[in-house]
Amino acid sequence: MNGAVEAWESLFRAQVGIMRRLGEDFPMGGLTMNEYDVMFTLSRQADRKAKLRDLNRLVLLSQPSVSRLIDKLSAEGFVTKEADPDDRRGMIITLTEEGFSAYRPVARAHMRTIESIIGGALSPAEIESMFALTEKLRCPEFDD
Repeated sequence: MNGAVEAWESLFRAQVGIMRRLGEDFPMGGLTMNEYDVMFTLSRQADRKAKLRDLNRLVLLSQPSVSRLIDKLSAEGFVTKEADPDDRRGMIITLTEEGFSAYRPVARAHMRTIESIIGGALSPAEIESMFALTEKLRCPEFDD
């Protein structure tokens, strides 16, 4: 194997291992990891809202899965769906105050787990290096 392939394999396996460990914490606070991902993504958007097509691009789920999750979160009062005034076929999804209140304690606990896993394995300098390297590898079409 060459260096790039070995580096990719190592990065991929590290990511899978970390995701499995993070997955052990869910469901948490009544939220699944996928519901958390959708709510996390909405919480980072202006006014906690996004067009459904943008949300589909930003989360790590298939389009049908996102639509089902949005329906479930809407039924629970965690998000609202409204017609997009700029696109008759589109929808605007908004994280409600109730949704944000449910999401927030889960986010805090999730961040503590991430800090424990990453901070427990890497020094602050290594974390900075990892961040710089992974930023170089990111695909702009998947960024917010």
